Amino acid sequence: MVSPTRRSGCERGRGGGGNGALARARGRRAVRARDAELIVTDDEESAAERVAELLAEAARAGSEIVLTGGSTPGRAYELAADLEPDWSGAGVWWGDERCVPPDDERSNFGLARRTLLDRLEAQPGRLHRIRGEDEPDAAAASYDQELRGTTLDLLLLGLGPDGHVASLFPNSPGLTETERLAIPAEAKLDPFVERVTLTPPALRSARRIVFLVTGEEKADAVAGVLAGPPDPAVPGSLIRAESGETLAILDQKAASRLRD
Repeated sequence: MVSPTRRSGCERGRGGGGNGALARARGRRAVRARDAELIVTDDEESAAERVAELLAEAARAGSEIVLTGGSTPGRAYELAADLEPDWSGAGVWWGDERCVPPDDERSNFGLARRTLLDRLEAQPGRLHRIRGEDEPDAAAASYDQELRGTTLDLLLLGLGPDGHVASLFPNSPGLTETERLAIPAEAKLDPFVERVTLTPPALRSARRIVFLVTGEEKADAVAGVLAGPPDPAVPGSLIRAESGETLAILDQKAASRLRD
């Protein structure tokens, strides 16, 4: 595996907020991560390898692990299953879910089942699926109750090209939630189905937050999320571990707007 370049820092970026946040990030030439450690790898495969190592380590430790959906993490899940096929001591959660049945191709649970769960020799001892087939309000309320009293050890997040995380989209009402841990959410990107998502308080409570982002099409969003100020127009910029570690694992293309 190629050794990554590490960059860390807590310096605040100088880009402004508002709807033009990502556009302004495009013009930056020298920015640093705000309150996050960066691991920049050569390519998408090596980024997936790094995340797989973290997932396998957490599974061995019997941790509470939060998975993400989208197209990027599938390879990391495959590699994690190879590295550690016994997840019997671990708990598995989801950061968000599309309101579809678990066998629907759009289901985040379905993605994890195909790429991770079906490859394991021993299933997670505690599997906490968001019931996407239920009404969104009921599914969110049920998941909120499941989460109460749980310490999330490792939270994996992807990042949308608009800077969204989980199903918290730019300027959405859910970004101001302070009490609930899971809420219904309206989709702002394809697939346009209702969602259930963890809220900012739930996400920030994790001991370790790991962003996995690859591809040049995410570079502006990466700059806005990791180098810009907290901004509801760029939801990922609002998510940092309150009492733990925030880590971003990027390939060179996704990190191309970030420079030392």
